[in-house]
Amino acid sequence: MPGGSALALWTVHGDGRITDSETVAPQERVSWPLTIGFGVQHLVAMFGATVIVPAATGLPVATTLLFSGLGTLLFLVITKNRVPSYLGSSFAFVAPLVAAREQGIAAQLGGVVAAGLLVIVVGIAVKALGVRLLESVMPPVVTGAVVILIGLNLSRQATSNFSEQPLIAGLTTLVILLAGVLGRGLVFRFSILIGFVAIWMGGLAFGAVSSERLAALRDAAWVGLPKLYQPELRPSVVLLMLPVVIVLVAEVVGHVKAVAALTGRNLDGSAGDAIIANGLSTALSGLGGGAGTTTYSENIGVMAVTRVYTTAAFAFAGVFATLLAFSPKAIALFGTIPPGVLGGCTLVLYGLIVLVGVRIWMDRGVDLANPANAMVGGAALVAGVGDLTIEIGDLEMGGMVWGSLLVVILHPVMRWLRAARHT
Repeated sequence: MPGGSALALWTVHGDGRITDSETVAPQERVSWPLTIGFGVQHLVAMFGATVIVPAATGLPVATTLLFSGLGTLLFLVITKNRVPSYLGSSFAFVAPLVAAREQGIAAQLGGVVAAGLLVIVVGIAVKALGVRLLESVMPPVVTGAVVILIGLNLSRQATSNFSEQPLIAGLTTLVILLAGVLGRGLVFRFSILIGFVAIWMGGLAFGAVSSERLAALRDAAWVGLPKLYQPELRPSVVLLMLPVVIVLVAEVVGHVKAVAALTGRNLDGSAGDAIIANGLSTALSGLGGGAGTTTYSENIGVMAVTRVYTTAAFAFAGVFATLLAFSPKAIALFGTIPPGVLGGCTLVLYGLIVLVGVRIWMDRGVDLANPANAMVGGAALVAGVGDLTIEIGDLEMGGMVWGSLLVVILHPVMRWLRAARHT
């Protein structure tokens, strides 16, 4: 039913079913069983990456998952159901959180809170000054490059998991491609979930999961409370987080542009709300003990495959994640996902992300003959795909950070200098 309140309700798409050629808009929904199914598919897509960040930085996995789910629900409310997204753990936080690990969890969390608050400030500025600010700082060449950069930078993670178990990974990719390219109806729409679950269950049956992970699953409790911590602001840790703020803003704006390209809608007016929502989610996570959050590229890939953009599926994914945070058994079950399954699945998803960025360039007519576009964008992409890593003091910053900094900061400068030269 149509909603006139600040948070619009979902309208039913047709009779609740979909044909192969149809798309489902963000504020529409299909039948509830199908919607829940799409929510599970989004949950599966985001889970592996979301738990890697806390595991790598020493933060509690269950707590991060809890605030990931809550942050997703908060994001949907603040963006008024216009921007479908799942907010998972941001890899941009890994390097600074690892650098601050010796100072303790409280100091790490203080840095997460500070980054979230700074992102909120940027979001308020974008919302107040409008689309003109967004277009001047992050024109299509920049947002397209950021989306491509995300996919290319993550590709190393996909290929690493793929090469660890190439047979399982190859089977996962093959099943997803067959279901997605040749499948019809629900087989096509749930191609990611079908390939993921089928090979995961096969891996469990044929010994592709380590005995340690199976033992952890057997010994885990069914119900348990996530650990909560209090943050502590330390200037030295806050300074480590400053580059992360730029990356988070770039990722969110890139996500909004990617969704706009997929859905054919102008979502520039929602960019400020999306940035504010991500900042609030990150700050909330840091206040409770979780890692910082960001809009998730894996779920862009799922939307690109299914052409189902309903935010109802993301709402269910957020609720599922929140509930899973209270079950160590469920978290341990997801821990049995073979690396090959993750590699085979993300090989497809990350490739689709890259092509969404290319589509932004094509749809907006980005002139790659312009040296400011070609040279800055090209350098940023190489920094990202090559995972350019440079240490500055105690902080080690990787390709995603440097690539984002290059294209977000240098492009407007070079564009201004080139325009000044011709005046």
